[in-house]
Amino acid sequence: MAGNLEYMSSESFENLSYEDRTFAPTAEFAANANAKSDIYELAKRDPVAFWEAQANNLHWDKKWDQVIDWQLPFAKWFIGGKINASYNCLDKHVLEGRGSRVAFHFEGEPGDTRTITYGQLLTQVKKTTNALIELGVKQGDRIAIYMPMIPEAVIAMLACARLGAMHSVVFGGFSADSLLARIQDADATLVITADGGYRKGAPFALKPAVDEALKGKTKVKNVLVVKRTGQPTEFDSGRDIWWHEIVDRQSDQHEAQFFDSEQGLFILYTSGTTAKPKGIYHTTGGYLTQASFTHRIVFDLKPESDIYWCTADVGWITGHSYVVYGPLINGATQVIYEGTPDTPSKSRMFEIIQKYKVTILYTAPTLIRTWMKWGDEFPNSCNLSSLRVLGSVGEPINPEAWMWYREVIGSNRCPIVDTWWQTETGAIMISPLPGVTATKPGSAMKPLPGISAEVVDDEAKAVGNGRGGYLVLTHPWPSMMRGIWGEPERYKETYWSRFNGLYFAGDGAKLDKDGAIWLLGRVDDVMNVSGHRISTTEVESALVSHEAIAEAAVVGANDEMTGQGIVAFVILRGGIESASGEQLVKQLRDHVAKEIGPIAKPRQIMVVAELPKTRSGKIMRRLLRDVAENRAVGDSTTLADPNVMKLISEGLNSAKSED
Repeated sequence: MAGNLEYMSSESFENLSYEDRTFAPTAEFAANANAKSDIYELAKRDPVAFWEAQANNLHWDKKWDQVIDWQLPFAKWFIGGKINASYNCLDKHVLEGRGSRVAFHFEGEPGDTRTITYGQLLTQVKKTTNALIELGVKQGDRIAIYMPMIPEAVIAMLACARLGAMHSVVFGGFSADSLLARIQDADATLVITADGGYRKGAPFALKPAVDEALKGKTKVKNVLVVKRTGQPTEFDSGRDIWWHEIVDRQSDQHEAQFFDSEQGLFILYTSGTTAKPKGIYHTTGGYLTQASFTHRIVFDLKPESDIYWCTADVGWITGHSYVVYGPLINGATQVIYEGTPDTPSKSRMFEIIQKYKVTILYTAPTLIRTWMKWGDEFPNSCNLSSLRVLGSVGEPINPEAWMWYREVIGSNRCPIVDTWWQTETGAIMISPLPGVTATKPGSAMKPLPGISAEVVDDEAKAVGNGRGGYLVLTHPWPSMMRGIWGEPERYKETYWSRFNGLYFAGDGAKLDKDGAIWLLGRVDDVMNVSGHRISTTEVESALVSHEAIAEAAVVGANDEMTGQGIVAFVILRGGIESASGEQLVKQLRDHVAKEIGPIAKPRQIMVVAELPKTRSGKIMRRLLRDVAENRAVGDSTTLADPNVMKLISEGLNSAKSED
């Protein structure tokens, strides 16, 4: 990360002209919004008092003695307070008369459905908690959860939290080796899984991966298995237990105990620059405070009337904060969908919006671009008029996708909240506020109230408007990670060593002439071409702005002449013919040169049918880099479709430019 950060200046922004296109809140929306314009000044005046006021919205068995203890880089929030996450998500609502409110509308991929009220959810969590107690789980234990996107995954998380045990949710697309590494690092004593789930119209197995993982050395005593698909499942009678056989016979009575605010809530593993994943460690009081606050104001949640749908899996931080803890604390009614967006048809997700009259939709740019690629006819075939707020999460959203999202999905009437945050931050940090913020297509706009962020240069000096640099956080926040599990020195080195006293997790950003923040993605996704540092996101946005391109992924490949060459993989929009391949490649290279500059012309452009994506929708650029540099393709077991890489590798040579 050494050297000057020379992103492609602000000229490319001027050429795109999106920074001059703003969408102000309507007077009607602003009048009824949860957030008011004075909230920023209120938070700036006294950030500690501001966060203390937000914490007061939670139920505490004992209030805190001190709001924050900041011993850089370690923070503690609401010290001395006693709280229970499960109580705040469930008991509080039932005791206050909201037990009959629907918590979840579950839609299974095969078409099976379940409607679960807050009262029913509390009963199931209590019974599951009692089952965990029978299995010997106690406060402080770590529990691995490896499940499909079904209600039992949420129930398992809340039962762990109720007991003061820490859950470590492992995404169901990970391999047995990846699961084993996470079980071992957390010293998990119990695994909660399912026989399988449904994906692309067929059952897929999960239990065999658990069996394979547990051939390694672990401290796991039992495996609790939900019967979801009914497929044949090997069982170890001394270790494995069916969920229904132990949970269903439990008492529905359990009194939640209250734990210290800094009691560990969960560990969630994320990839690092080394092969070993990082166990991001979050505690309870501060995390719940910020997750619930941001969910309420960023999505303008009206719990009595809204139907909220976050499409993330609980295996990722978005599922933790904005499917489980934030929405349930706020008493939201949610949709959970188990399967893929195109099963049995490409209209599936729009049909779900229509069926449940979803009002708030929170999804990823990758899915938005996939919808664009499929064509407008699929969303247009459904009634999406119930939608009133749209959200984006997971990566920077290119302006073209933002505009399509607004125009086609939101019918030009729904504010879009483009949110920036990370597993490490625990909750949203930068986002527009609906009803308050005038938005720009592709910009996350500004830090939320109570959050301090800056864009700095190599010397940690603020760059000022119209320039790019590194995105840093300058003050502690309640939902911040408390470290990397078992590795305090790695935590310091990874996040706090680049800039003295500033948190930096690797993202680049620009400020436009008005000071709005535009995320550029990871700085390790910045290419060095002939001494110029060019963001992959910037080139991808330029490619997608061409009328023929639905989606693009860009990587830097070693180049003897320029240091790195830009290699692009693109998917054509529906109806665009790729027969004139050479002509299209030339058009695209010229288009990128016009949008950004000649230095950003891709060395190679390859038209592909699909990009290598994990089941959560993230593009695996590491694998594309292997192809671009003619290396053996690395581990592709976590891809939704491992065959994608074979097809891309076979076609690469035919896509080389003659320039």
